[in-house]
Amino acid sequence: MRPKFARYISDELRDEFLATYLAEATFVMVSERVTACRDPKDNMVLDAAINGGALCVISGDDDLLVLSPFRDIPIMRPVDYLEQFGTHSG
Repeated sequence: MRPKFARYISDELRDEFLATYLAEATFVMVSERVTACRDPKDNMVLDAAINGGALCVISGDDDLLVLSPFRDIPIMRPVDYLEQFGTHSG
């Protein structure tokens, strides 16, 4: 909903994306907190990964990537994930 994203995507497309995302998302209850990341704001990503049983974290954030693997969970750039597990056209 941040105004800075308005130039990239229409309100309608954003709303459609969010509705689809929320329908597919798994919400995670955090019972174990992690404080391993050098950027404390990124610890919430690790919290979700650990407590949600993630198989992989996809991120372009160097503060997270440097930790890979974190507790046996790989942390990968989107392009690396797509090259290894998906299709990539570019």
